[in-house]
Amino acid sequence: MYHILLNFISSIYKIMSIIRAILLSIILITPVKANTIYNLIKIPNLEIYEINTKNKLKYFYAARPFRLGTQKNIVCSNPNKKDLKIKYKIIYKNLNRYSYNYLKKINLKYIVLCENLSISELYTAGIPDNIMKTLILDIKFNEDYFERVIHHEVFHIIHLQHKEIFNDKEWIKFNNPKFKYAECSTCTKNIGLKRYKETKGFFTEYSKSTAAEDMAEVYSHMISLKKNKINQISKLDSILNNKILYIKDKIKQIDNSFTF
Repeated sequence: MYHILLNFISSIYKIMSIIRAILLSIILITPVKANTIYNLIKIPNLEIYEINTKNKLKYFYAARPFRLGTQKNIVCSNPNKKDLKIKYKIIYKNLNRYSYNYLKKINLKYIVLCENLSISELYTAGIPDNIMKTLILDIKFNEDYFERVIHHEVFHIIHLQHKEIFNDKEWIKFNNPKFKYAECSTCTKNIGLKRYKETKGFFTEYSKSTAAEDMAEVYSHMISLKKNKINQISKLDSILNNKILYIKDKIKQIDNSFTF
């Protein structure tokens, strides 16, 4: 009976994948309406920005403001077209470093670009959804650290898709025994994104909010900083060195060909 149930679930999953593939093919060969994209990723009021990319990421943008969630508490506005053009180039350059195979393994396929993204009136840089293979990005979030933030949000997709690989309890052991994270990323005033001159186990103030945010900050710095800078930090900071080695090891488990 158990095997029959597993086969049934597997069949349903395959059917859903086929339906999504059909919807995507419709997008590629016909004029697209917002409801067609909605059927694909369940976000309203979107239009295509770019779908012919090297790593097969599909970029959509908010043509009008949208609300999401059961309580409609996720809100984002349509971006200014001039800002969108500028930020798309930056986002494309950064996400283009990820291969199609890597993106497939982390379950990321669609990027949604909008402005003033918030959850329950709290502004956020991005919202990952590994089930829908989607990452919503606020193109106006923190101009000073915008490129690094892109990779921070990519890590959240990775973390959601591979929860079994990343262990908070293992991670916490790297820190000073007296240190404690907050219960959630919005339960703390530690939100600064400026990199510390003296790291002492953490790249930024925001790293101290939760283990997941700390991992995302380490990953994003490993992507954004030059290799010799990361090596220099590793030599001076044993805690961060352990965290960097941990992220390297876990990413290798996901895709052995990926290099920082």
